[in-house]
Amino acid sequence: MAGATTLSDLASALDVRTAEASIVAELKTGSEDAFYWLIAHYNQPVYSLVYRILDDPSDAADTAQEVFIKVFRGIRNFNADSSLKTWIYRIAVHEASNHRRWWFRHKVQEMSIEPASGNGSEQPCLGMKDTLVDEGKSPLQNAYDEELRARVECELKALNEPYRTTVILRDIEELSYEEIAEVMNISLGTVKSRLVRGRDALRKRMERHLEDFGMGPGVARHRKQRKDGSVGGQKVEVMP
Repeated sequence: MAGATTLSDLASALDVRTAEASIVAELKTGSEDAFYWLIAHYNQPVYSLVYRILDDPSDAADTAQEVFIKVFRGIRNFNADSSLKTWIYRIAVHEASNHRRWWFRHKVQEMSIEPASGNGSEQPCLGMKDTLVDEGKSPLQNAYDEELRARVECELKALNEPYRTTVILRDIEELSYEEIAEVMNISLGTVKSRLVRGRDALRKRMERHLEDFGMGPGVARHRKQRKDGSVGGQKVEVMP
């Protein structure tokens, strides 16, 4: 059975490579249809990746557009040493990183006559892309999960580079270690090291939110509620 599964996976991988080679060949001829397919297929993933690095919708849209311009101009130099996806992601990370460096060098030196807003601790940390939700969950559980994802997304934005991008590529974009190494042009050992440090930093930042989600030291106190089910003067259902 294991051998059959391996052969099936290999066949699927070969099919993907064959289809990708056909697309690349069409792109290299300047086919507009192939380029439209490329944008339709990769626009959302590229935008999501760039947005998480830049944390600004307008900048992310502009940068994503630049990414596809670079892809269009450089496709003739694509030699299939890596997959098309990792090649595009490498360009996206490079463009987003360049934009961040430019912003820190120039944009932060600009002064606005408008009152500062959204720079304090009250700024909402939102901006996650929509995610598929299990329809079997209750609306309350859906809201709970969405808030937790938003908290994670918020704290992820606060991580220092390059740990932030490494965690994004692995835990959100679900790239393999080898693909991340290709995208970021680093060794496999460096990928693993950055991922460990990035996850650890994110875990430490999330610790202050754990009690809000029933994971902190205050949970035991809430679980020792009276048998009649009263908590804070309100009735709740208690399982026998």
